[in-house]
Amino acid sequence: MIAGRRGKRDPFAGLDLASLNGTRAVVTGATNGLGLATARALARAGASVILPARDVELGRRRADEFGGDCSVVRLDLADLSSVRDCAASIEGPIDFLVNNAGMFPHTHSQTVDGFELGIGTNFLGPFAFTNLLLAQVRRRIVCVASDAHKAARIDPDDLNYSDASWSPPRAYARSKLAVMLWGLELDRRLRTTGSPIETMLTTPGWVASNISNKPHLGLAHRIVHAGAELLANDVDAGAATTIYCLAQPIATGSYVGVDGIGALRGRPVLFGRSTTACDFTLAGRLWEAAERLTGTRF
Repeated sequence: MIAGRRGKRDPFAGLDLASLNGTRAVVTGATNGLGLATARALARAGASVILPARDVELGRRRADEFGGDCSVVRLDLADLSSVRDCAASIEGPIDFLVNNAGMFPHTHSQTVDGFELGIGTNFLGPFAFTNLLLAQVRRRIVCVASDAHKAARIDPDDLNYSDASWSPPRAYARSKLAVMLWGLELDRRLRTTGSPIETMLTTPGWVASNISNKPHLGLAHRIVHAGAELLANDVDAGAATTIYCLAQPIATGSYVGVDGIGALRGRPVLFGRSTTACDFTLAGRLWEAAERLTGTRF
């Protein structure tokens, strides 16, 4: 049993971890936070794990910490040339693709390709990466979203926020609504073509991670992190929603969250999404915009 803080029980208890043994998984964002906990759980369950990482040396240290069969490839989701190079370097079948990008855009800046940083890193980069690897995926694709999507609106024709409404929380929420709509349309397209690939979306609840750990947010980060240590899931419990999607027999297209008060912490459960996140017309428009911007196709 994994001992969590405050004496919590193993967050993966009751999940069919044996079903992951011998599988092959690609997990983005695996050098810190939720991605790290997800990759570690997969490696310890006997999966072969590929860690695409912007910092390759850090990725190698993480792989050494996990043990098992782990390899590292370079990936910067804020640079489409890196996305293409990384996808081309991954050969052979993939059982699970976990899109775990979850950066919080603290400043209004752009990716290498000129996209707003949050939408580029959290949505457009993973969108392109998934399209480029799709022919190799055999079983499931999991995209980590956030319940912050419920407060967001999005205009597929204005993903760079020319309406001057940018703020860090708004940009993060919009990027996660984009992930929700992408997951909706991806599942629809896979079902339409008769693909055996299943897709899931997750929200980990509030997680005590380093997402707010930036030099200019020192005090604010310490306050937020202290609150999270008391009230939120730790990274393993947050990652349990993703492992649930990989290991459990749930319906394709599901959205998985946590069962605690206010959806802040708890065990994985099937979850409800916003009305906007169920809008197939909007999802189709966003997909077309993403294909145009990234130059990748389904």
